[in-house]
Amino acid sequence: PALSEIEKKSGVPATTMLAIWGRETDYGRYTLPYDLVRVLATQAYVGRRKDTYRNEFILSLKILGEGVVTRKDMRSSWAGATGLTQFLPSEYYKHGVDFDGDGRIDIWHSVPDALASAAQQLVNKGWQSGVRWAYEVQAPAKVDCTSGVPEVTKPIGQWLREGFVPVRGEKLSAAEQAQPASLLQPEGIYGPSFLTTKNYFVIKEYNFSDLYVLFVGHLGDRMTSPLPFATQWAASKQLRTKDVETMQRGLTRVGLYKDKIDGKAGMQTRAALGAYQKSAGLKVDCWPSEEVLRSIQAAR
Repeated sequence: PALSEIEKKSGVPATTMLAIWGRETDYGRYTLPYDLVRVLATQAYVGRRKDTYRNEFILSLKILGEGVVTRKDMRSSWAGATGLTQFLPSEYYKHGVDFDGDGRIDIWHSVPDALASAAQQLVNKGWQSGVRWAYEVQAPAKVDCTSGVPEVTKPIGQWLREGFVPVRGEKLSAAEQAQPASLLQPEGIYGPSFLTTKNYFVIKEYNFSDLYVLFVGHLGDRMTSPLPFATQWAASKQLRTKDVETMQRGLTRVGLYKDKIDGKAGMQTRAALGAYQKSAGLKVDCWPSEEVLRSIQAAR
């Protein structure tokens, strides 16, 4: 009943809330390993975002001072996220909801409070009710994988006219086809392809990892339809983080990449790799391979 009421009030599907809860703490079965206050103090002192974490540290003390949770129960991840659905203290104050009506926002023990707070965070970040997070599609054989960035957005109907086909013969309504979407190919041209809606990027604001959003979106879908992705992952070899960082520096040097050097082959990195492959006369697959790494290193 609580899930249904949260969905009714927020417009966020119950399956999405459950998927976030499952991903974050295994539906509350996973005990977070660290003491939140110590984590935030450490991050504020030696971390890369000291000012941000000083504020989070102060807010964690405010939470303790209000008596909602004991320090013993205020466990966290290495990055300072706490509670059943993993909030930073600032997010607790921005998005927390007392859904069970006991006068406290308790995301550590109250499942209704935690799930309603997760839904409220998505709403506050722009969740659009009635819009799916993504559509899996078969990409055309000559797909330009460099267009797989958030800045390239077209109505889903236009993507379909360009040769993208919904998997398993799914027919999309006129309203769905009017929805703006971006192309996502997390394994370059080799694995599944998706047309991602605004809600994809709302979940991504909850956690910036594309794989996190794919996990949450897909788990939520499988709660109502147990089908896996229609296109299997190709099990492409993944380069080490430091090798991807080398690629990113090389792509930055030649003006193709302007994002952060983090060793993660995200949307912007894959698109920049594809642009480099075009310029170097290599196969354009938007995937960080050893061949591309050697080419970038030789081009210094």
